[in-house]
Amino acid sequence: MNDWLPRLEGRSGPRYRAIADALQQDIADGSLAAGARLPTHRELAWRLGVTVGTVTRAYVEAERRGLISGEVGRGTYVRPLTPDYPERDKPDERAQLPLPGRNEMEFIDLSGNAPPPAPLAAAVAEALTSVAMDPQFNEYLRYRPSQGLMQHREAGRDWLARFGYEVPAGQVLPTHGAQHAMMIAAASALRAGDTLLTEQLTFFGVKSVARLLGLRLHGVEMDAEGLLPDALDSAIRATGAKAVYCIPTLQNPTNAVMSAGRREAIAAICRRHGTVIIEDDIYNFLMDEAVTPLSAYAPELSLYITNLSKSVAPALRVGYVAGPPHLIDAGLIAMRASSVMASPLLQETAARLIRNGTAARNAAMVREESRHRQIIGARILGQYEMARQPTALHVWLTLPEPWRREAFAHETQRRNVGVAAADVFATGRQSVPHAVRISLAAPRTRTELEHGLDTIADILSAGSAQHYPMI
Repeated sequence: MNDWLPRLEGRSGPRYRAIADALQQDIADGSLAAGARLPTHRELAWRLGVTVGTVTRAYVEAERRGLISGEVGRGTYVRPLTPDYPERDKPDERAQLPLPGRNEMEFIDLSGNAPPPAPLAAAVAEALTSVAMDPQFNEYLRYRPSQGLMQHREAGRDWLARFGYEVPAGQVLPTHGAQHAMMIAAASALRAGDTLLTEQLTFFGVKSVARLLGLRLHGVEMDAEGLLPDALDSAIRATGAKAVYCIPTLQNPTNAVMSAGRREAIAAICRRHGTVIIEDDIYNFLMDEAVTPLSAYAPELSLYITNLSKSVAPALRVGYVAGPPHLIDAGLIAMRASSVMASPLLQETAARLIRNGTAARNAAMVREESRHRQIIGARILGQYEMARQPTALHVWLTLPEPWRREAFAHETQRRNVGVAAADVFATGRQSVPHAVRISLAAPRTRTELEHGLDTIADILSAGSAQHYPMI
């Protein structure tokens, strides 16, 4: 049992919040390591001289902040330190955390689902230079309409068309990346207090959006293809949800890909209930042949999101959200409130990369690099149960018994390798699988990836709990 005791001296406000604040501080300064088991509610209440209810409220608040996770019968644990909770430690700071037993080798971060380094970085630099040399450069420095310049909306339309989603340019809204597009989409379809449906395991970014907008998240049961139609229908009936967010192609974290038949069924259910589809399609470019988006089956009630972060460069911060006029018009309110407009400088750079073919060529090269890295992953970890796709950026590894996700993430962290435990993707309080997402694309080189995967394989093959403490 952990002997952690929060330091409450000098903390004002309700006692439960002071406990949660102390917990957050101890995690941030390294006093509590990822995977550490916390005292039971009753034990901590006795030691602090407060009621059990006060400790329960403190743990609920800490879980809301993404600091801890609890599982009936097993206890409460500090969540793994991953970039999936950006309000905690930055990746470069996390690499320096003084965890017990950590050696001085360079940290290999396989937790963030970043793309490999842009193979055509020089071409991106040329596009930036051409924008700076343009006689119209001063126009890109001014305030522009919140909906963006038509030439930038047209570039977005052309990029979306590559994935089988064809809409007029006037229905495309340029954004600062997919995360920004997600916030705009949610704000256009929902209001504070509304329920947003997601997959049971979903991209962490939508949880950040829900917290920001005051939305309730409700996870929907999944299978190997993603959302289950009957489960979605039942969830809409039970919650009255006005929107559903999902990743039908190369789902994050499970790598599920919806079949055409499943997409038709999901679209039919949403059409029957009038439920808006918010489709995150940022991974479609990785498929050898583009998969017709879910939004194409019900365009009148869909908000389709994509970007150039994974296919060209994350720092470009260019994304697009497309949908019917009434939803795009509503999205303009969120655009004005969040950033007034998407940067004309970045949008013009992206437009040139799309028009001259650089974006498509870079995307193809990222896809091929991902294919090579999946081969490396299969070679090193192929004996274990993994959900993978030939060109995906990551694998979803089911941990062999008796490993538990918290202990495994803690041990990889101690060995200077980061992975993303299932907790960061879970919605609600349903059972969370003992699994981790391993990003194969994040390391700068294949050699670095092999070192990280070799460490993971060594941990897995060493007998799990027989050799490593289960915290």
